[in-house]
Amino acid sequence: MRIGIDARFYGILGKGLGRYTQQLIEHLEKIDTENTYSIFLRKENFLEYVPQNRNFSKILADIPWYGFREQWEFPLLLRKYDLDLVHFPHFNVPILYRKPFVVTIHDLILLHHSTHKGSTLPRFLYKIKFFVYKKILHYAMKKAKHILTVSQFTKKDILENYPFILEEKISVSYEANTRFPSLKKEKGRTVRTMNQYGIIKPYFLYVGNAYPHKNLFLMLKAFLSLQREDFVFVLVGKIDVFYSQLQGSFSKEREQKKIIFVGEVGDDELEVLYKNAFVYVFVSLYEGFGLPPLEAMAHGIPVVSSCTTSMPEILGKAPLYCDPEKENSIKQSLLCMIEQKKVRDRCRRRGFRQVEMYNWEHLAEQTIRVYKQIFFQNKP
Repeated sequence: MRIGIDARFYGILGKGLGRYTQQLIEHLEKIDTENTYSIFLRKENFLEYVPQNRNFSKILADIPWYGFREQWEFPLLLRKYDLDLVHFPHFNVPILYRKPFVVTIHDLILLHHSTHKGSTLPRFLYKIKFFVYKKILHYAMKKAKHILTVSQFTKKDILENYPFILEEKISVSYEANTRFPSLKKEKGRTVRTMNQYGIIKPYFLYVGNAYPHKNLFLMLKAFLSLQREDFVFVLVGKIDVFYSQLQGSFSKEREQKKIIFVGEVGDDELEVLYKNAFVYVFVSLYEGFGLPPLEAMAHGIPVVSSCTTSMPEILGKAPLYCDPEKENSIKQSLLCMIEQKKVRDRCRRRGFRQVEMYNWEHLAEQTIRVYKQIFFQNKP
């Protein structure tokens, strides 16, 4: 079987989608020696991927996401390689590509949090963009031979919003954390990282983007309402327009070093920031899976999490939950973590057990089964 994977999101370039795509490909390489794979990458991540399996080859597809070229040029390129099946790890499927494909739908954030606040475009352009995205999402799920998704919550969300889709057309394959605590202590690296960002107090940690549904403004308000001078809040994520807006809202607190925006960091620095955090905080209003809390748990960090959407399914009994729409609920959860060591220790123990439930190899195995199922269904 000749399989193509749209890996233009591969690696750091694609953030959460990039991590999913990278881990899927790396684990397919480990377990599949039967099928051949064409991996389509952009110029920015072409060198980042180095095939480790002779059945895997990479192809330059330097075509931006979501634009006109994606809809026109990408299907022409895909057809050139006469593939039996293509896997699109996101909803942005070229509608002119008519051969068999599967699509991964991570969430329906587009439908639930599609306000203009989540875009840098003028309102009228945003409305056009939103209309087109909805049409492509609808097409992707209707025409896909199979839909892969990352939680039972997202599967249920799809079935409720697209009743024409049959339940048996959707498979759930859980993601997994990608970082585990190192057995080797590197005190020098820790000191350098902390000094670099001016972190001298115990800190709460958030890792990710600053899109409005991540609820960071209310999270920081709740933290500041504690009025604890012995703690700071550290946020890790590329400084874009949304992070810049957040920085502007808390400029005074930044000057006083109560809130520290470290920007985008490498994996080594991120590991240090995870391992030395007091508590990880994740009060998002909507998540299809939610990988960062699992990464924090894998590093032995207790987690405060929102009690909504997929989070209870994915995190189980490991975190301390709060209502993400109520500032006082977030505040009380943070205060509980500060004052009750028994709660922190319980969350830490349960966190280690929870992350053991998730495995990238299992996701790759489930994905191959879907590939084979579709191939034999469509074989003449």
